[in-house]
Amino acid sequence: MTDHLDDYMNAVARAMALPLEDAWRPAVRANLDVSLRLARLVDDFPLPDDAASAAVYST
Repeated sequence: MTDHLDDYMNAVARAMALPLEDAWRPAVRANLDVSLRLARLVDDFPLPDDAASAAVYST
């Protein structure tokens, strides 16, 4: 049975014309899982209503 992450991996591989070998799937899935968990942390972080994005980014 596939889930949404498997569907996403298949769709992206097709859209980018990239081969996704069965041997790579567990590693790709693990990477996506960690990335999504980190993205949720950022997305769930409360910001004040008057927060604005930076106009200039520099290092």
